[in-house]
Amino acid sequence: MTMIGLDSAPRLRRGVRLTYDKTRETHVLLFPEGVLVPNQTAAAVLKLCDGTATVAQITAELGKKYDGVRAEDVQNVLKRLEERRVVEWK
Repeated sequence: MTMIGLDSAPRLRRGVRLTYDKTRETHVLLFPEGVLVPNQTAAAVLKLCDGTATVAQITAELGKKYDGVRAEDVQNVLKRLEERRVVEWK
């Protein structure tokens, strides 16, 4: 497992796509092994996983929209997404 530092830059793995499902009225994460319905927090993080934005930058961007965003929380979300094999590191 990757050590997730503030300078780590996550991206969606090849074949993984985040999209909005109008029927469910929520974001869904499509990947070859299935479908994942992320909560609002995870979806907000996933939207910023472009392979160039670092964890520190993602945290700062989320902090503009939400109160109390901490890098540790973002790292924990990314760790769980990595375990599900939907994000990887540049």
